Amino acid sequence: MRPLPHRPRTARGLLGALLTALATVAALVAAAPVAQADTVICDQYGSTTIQGRYVVQNNRWGTSAPQCVTATDTGFRLTRADGSVPTNGAPKSYPSVFNGCHYTNCSPGTNLPARLSGITSAPSSISYGYVGDATYNASYDIWLDPTPKTDGVSQTEIMIWFNKVGPIQPIGSQVGTTTVGGRTWQVWTGSNGSNDVISFVAPSAIPSWSFDVMDFVRETVRRGMAQNNWYLTSVQAGFEPWQNGAGLAVNSFSSAVNLGDPGDPGDPGNPGDPATACKVTYATNVWTGGFTADVTITNTGSAPVDPWKLAFTLPTGQRITNAWNAGVTPSTGAVTATALAHNARIAPGAGQTFGFQGTHSGSFTQPVGFSLNGTACS
Repeated sequence: MRPLPHRPRTARGLLGALLTALATVAALVAAAPVAQADTVICDQYGSTTIQGRYVVQNNRWGTSAPQCVTATDTGFRLTRADGSVPTNGAPKSYPSVFNGCHYTNCSPGTNLPARLSGITSAPSSISYGYVGDATYNASYDIWLDPTPKTDGVSQTEIMIWFNKVGPIQPIGSQVGTTTVGGRTWQVWTGSNGSNDVISFVAPSAIPSWSFDVMDFVRETVRRGMAQNNWYLTSVQAGFEPWQNGAGLAVNSFSSAVNLGDPGDPGDPGNPGDPATACKVTYATNVWTGGFTADVTITNTGSAPVDPWKLAFTLPTGQRITNAWNAGVTPSTGAVTATALAHNARIAPGAGQTFGFQGTHSGSFTQPVGFSLNGTACS
């Protein structure tokens, strides 16, 4: 069979084919996802929203040198970080991304502030990008306050140092080590003059991790630096640079706060339970350079406490050398007394007594901020 002869198209036919092709291309373009342009922030306290639920902030407060962050779809990059400040003082800034409220700037749809006793979990995840030609830490800032605060500085700051580069250290002094979230951390406590700070410092860099923020909150409560009737006001992740810092990045960030039953009055195991109440009597014998303390815990609530842990902070210059009727660790700073097998239960209206001997320098003062299983005592 011979092939059919080619028939030249008419002008109308060519125009119709062209219009059909253009319509197809337009449909494909409309269906394709549109990439969101990155947002550059150079204003000192400038911010923007990402993922529709988190705030990225430049937050340059410790230097007048220029700093810029570039907010991405999932995090941010520190694209300019001029200048340096002394490494024995405060950092230049805290560029970060957060869930919650920071100086009246609240992230969209957040359920923070939230009372600690009503939070069942606070899952978060982070992926960091590090550089080697800078002095900085990579850290979470977790803020706690006795009130549902949305402005100003909260009373207690929890810092989780995922990485530390250069001759810098947390506020205060190291008071021991602990295990939180299955990892080992150095624990530092102190005050910056505006708020109390507890820092958990990783022994080596952590590039990414998924964890429960409440694990660190509960450890902070256990050490007497917060109470279960306080509020979580924000969860922030970023960097504190002292020198340089361009190229540092939060590649991705997520934070959620799951709320549940704030406490069943009939469940004495709930640390936020109103059935739990306590009173602490602290009797001392003091001499030059040394002292003993007898501590009596009275259960003034309506339910038994079993077992018990009492958290408090020793004043600066005091150190425990030995203890009886309880295990007391560490020897300085924020300490916890843990019941022994024979005295683990405190019935309503009853008490248990333990004691310790220690050394002190300067004028002697008594601890404050006693908390029994996370509940503040009078």
